[in-house]
Amino acid sequence: MIPISDDRLEGAGRPYVTLALIAINVAVYLVLQPTIPAVGAIDRLPAEIAAFYDHWALVPARIAHGQALYTLLSAMFLHGGLGHLGGNMLYLWIFGDNVEEALGHGRFLLFYLFCGILAALLQVLLFPASETWTLGASGAIAGVLGAYLVLYPRAMVRVLFVLLWIRIGRLRASVLIAFWFAIQLWSGAGQLALAGAGGGQEGGVAYWAHVGGFGAGFLIARSLRSRLGPGTLGRSA
Repeated sequence: MIPISDDRLEGAGRPYVTLALIAINVAVYLVLQPTIPAVGAIDRLPAEIAAFYDHWALVPARIAHGQALYTLLSAMFLHGGLGHLGGNMLYLWIFGDNVEEALGHGRFLLFYLFCGILAALLQVLLFPASETWTLGASGAIAGVLGAYLVLYPRAMVRVLFVLLWIRIGRLRASVLIAFWFAIQLWSGAGQLALAGAGGGQEGGVAYWAHVGGFGAGFLIARSLRSRLGPGTLGRSA
């Protein structure tokens, strides 16, 4: 299932922060990572690009030792390929605008960055010895999904179903997001089983960063919901 769009809130303003975050992520990829052609190519980087990643991507073992803490932020704006970038930006574009409308521009930016940092910290907590690069906006965007589930559970999302056939349908946001979260939990449990609790990170996806970001976004949105006012909560996206 690939989400395509959701219903835009009536009277919603322009989602400046969401658009700016997408623009920054795309610009970083195009300007600083022009030699990465596709998904999976991160293991075949030229030396100068590999050095760039090594400096700016998050490495759990370094964070666990109090080193390179700036990568808790910088890693959010790095991606390992066009597929990685495109998938993340698609989710941010679909779900970010309505969450930004609910929270307000400034609060949404702080929320996004905070969820990304907490997502990374959970990955570090579970895999403190890992030397694997951790990068991408997925943890922060998972936080957006958690908030969306709280704020707009009855919203309808257009989804591309790709099975033995291809068709477009509509699902409740709560169903789609719950399905996504279940995949992250299941995959994360398998990752822990392979690596051993507290051991090195296995696999190429930081599933527990997704879980951590989602949980942070869900809880923050729950805590703020009573302050957002009926004008926002009365609409179901």
